[in-house]
Order: sequence, then structure tokens, then C-alpha cells
Amino acid sequence: MTGWIAAGVLLAAAVGVILVTRWRQARLIRRLDAMLTAAMDGTFTETSFDESRLSALESRLARYLAASSLSARNLQTQKDQISALISDISHQTRTPVANLQLYAQLLAEQPLTGQGRRCAEAIAAQSEKLQTLIEALVKSSRLETGLLALHPQPGPLAPVVQRAAAQYAPKADTKHICLQVGQTEGDARFDPKWTEEALCNLLDNAVKYTPAGGEVRVEVHPYELFTAVTVRDTGPGIPETEQAKIFGRFYRAPGAWQVEGLGIGLYLTRQIAAGQGGYIRVNSAPGQGSTFALYLPRG
Repeated sequence: MTGWIAAGVLLAAAVGVILVTRWRQARLIRRLDAMLTAAMDGTFTETSFDESRLSALESRLARYLAASSLSARNLQTQKDQISALISDISHQTRTPVANLQLYAQLLAEQPLTGQGRRCAEAIAAQSEKLQTLIEALVKSSRLETGLLALHPQPGPLAPVVQRAAAQYAPKADTKHICLQVGQTEGDARFDPKWTEEALCNLLDNAVKYTPAGGEVRVEVHPYELFTAVTVRDTGPGIPETEQAKIFGRFYRAPGAWQVEGLGIGLYLTRQIAAGQGGYIRVNSAPGQGSTFALYLPRG
């Protein structure tokens, strides 16, 4: 009888130990989960938890999250400083650039020698390039810092595609490039203004890099979760080693030095796509042209 009692006591003690261990594990998991949730919400602070009660694992995680939180705050501060600097530059240069463009136009209206006329045209072209660069920098900076918010809404893509294609039809005609608009039926959730700008960046690149007599085609392809707007050209193509780099800010491919550009259009397009829950892909090979696909969510 005594043996049965002893066995019962031991069994009860074992069950008690198991229950306490599981309770401690559950409490530890809850604390870790709370830490991670606070970190994801951006509300984690080192004083959020009683250090004296933390286990070694909790202490290490708390130190790691505190360091990560500090790093995130420092990164956001740097982004804000860069955004403020770019905004200041944009504000301070707006009037001088406008004056450059005005004086270049007035100069071109005067009786000039051949060399003088070429100089006036160069001044006008460079001032236009400077204005485009500043505007692109401001847009990308404000998109990165969230100062310019995208407002996606459900709607048809056909009007956006047609407006963008109409903008580049004259430039394509000048270069004797056939700009075709294919199937445009398809819906997505997108910001019309910014999506049109992203599509214009793709069309601008396609027309710039496609030689005379080539073809550029834009069309819409609906899928189950996304709708893709593709821009296909018959240009020189992009080597596989360059395809991941072309979306970087200011990146210019080694073979693109002779083509005018700033190296920011594709970067801005990727930012616009990501800001709407979409993405961009490129399919290309040297000598076979390029196809850029802007994927926009349907839901």
C-alpha cells in the first residue's frame, strides 16, 4: 500500500513538473511573441520588459531588437535628411533652371552663327536634362520616405495605356519606329497617375533604345492574381548579367553611354510598382530585344 502511495506521489510530482515546465515555455513564447510584435509595429523599447525576469534567450532577443530598432530609427533619420536636402535643392534650383531655359529660348531667336546656334541648342538641352533629373530625384525620394502616397483603386487599365502610348507616338514616328497598342482590356488595383508615369518610363526606354525601323508594342495581359502591362521592343537587348542592375538608381549599362538618359527611370518604375503591391520583370537577351512587364494586383 505504501508503495502505491509513493508511486502516486511521484507521478503527481512528475505531472506537476511537466505542467510547470509547459507553463514556463508558454510564458516565454508569449513574451518572445510580444517582443517581435512590438518590433514589427515599431513600438519596441528596451524598457518594455523587466530585465530581471528575462531568461537568457529573452535577454539576447531584447538586445537584438533594441539594436535593430535603433538602426531603423537611424536609417529613417538619414532618409528624412536626404529627402529634406533634395527638396531644398529642388526649391533653390527651380528659378535658375527656369531662367536658363528662358534665356536659351531668347538666344535661339536671335540672329546667330552656326556655332552660336548649336551652343544655344546645347544650353537648352542641358537645362531640360537638369530639370528632368531634379524632378525625378524629388519623386523617388518622396516615394521612398512616404511623403508622396500612392492611392491604388480598382479600375480598367486601357485609358492609362492609351494615354501613355499617345505621349510617345510622335517620338516613335520621328525615329521611324512602329509603336503598336495591342490588347488593352484588363482591370487592376492601381494609382492611375503614378502607373501612367511608370508606363511612360518603360515606353521612353523602349523608344530610345529601339533603332529606326524597329517596333515597340504595349499591351495588357490579365492573370488570376495580377494584370501585367508589357512593353516589348526590338532593341539591342540586355545581357543577363545586367538585368538585375538596371533597376538601380543612376545605373547605366556599359553599352548605353551613347543614348541620352539619367539612369533613374527604371528605378522609379520599380518604386511605383512596389508601392502598389506589384512588381516589374524583364525578359531579354542580346540581339533579341526586351520585354518589360509591370505587374499590378487585381485584388
